[in-house]
Formats: sequence, structure tokens, C-alpha cells
Amino acid sequence: MKWLILLLGIFSNAFASVLIKLAMIAPRKFPSIQDPGSLLNNWPFWAGLSLYGIAFLLYSAALARLPLNIAHPILTSGAVAVVAILSSLFFHESFHWSTIFGIVLVICGVFFITVKVV
Repeated sequence: MKWLILLLGIFSNAFASVLIKLAMIAPRKFPSIQDPGSLLNNWPFWAGLSLYGIAFLLYSAALARLPLNIAHPILTSGAVAVVAILSSLFFHESFHWSTIFGIVLVICGVFFITVKVV
């Protein structure tokens, strides 16, 4: 159950980032004082903000069940990897071999950080 909570936290965090990016792309725009209504009508912004809140709650629940030095690196690196994939799928951002290599290196690094040496 603790790993499912952490996995849900990773995906909540990653999809929140995608929604916030979507909220800042035309025809939507960054909210300003001159146009406060743009913030009210920007549903991806509110959905992303809500998912960040859910991600925080899931991360807190994961910390109740896992050590910080395991939960934090996994959540952070998992979100980075998922965002790299989602940004390529949703926004057609570049996804080169170096991106894949970087994700693999991050996963390996997190593995070595979190593995318990016996």
C-alpha cells in the first residue's frame, strides 16, 4: 500500500505540472492584475493546483509509511521521469536518446541512494 501511495503521488505531481503548463499556453495566459477573470476561467490552472495539493497529501501519507531518505528521492525522480515523458506526448517537446539516458541514470542513482547495504 505504501508504494501505491507513493506512485499515486508521483503521477499526481507529474500531471499537475502538465496542467500548469497547459494553463500557461495560448489562448490561456498567466493571470495578471489587469485581467483577473483570466484566472477564474483557467480550468487547467485550478486542476493543476488541486493535483499539487493531492500530491502533497499523498507524499505526506507516504512519509508516514516510508523513511524520508527513500520516499523523497523516489517521488522526485519519478516525477521528473514522468514529466519528461508526458511533455513529449502532450506538448511534443524533444525526447532524445540523452533524455532516456538521463532518466536511466537518475533511476540508477536513486536505487543506489535508497538501497540498504547489508
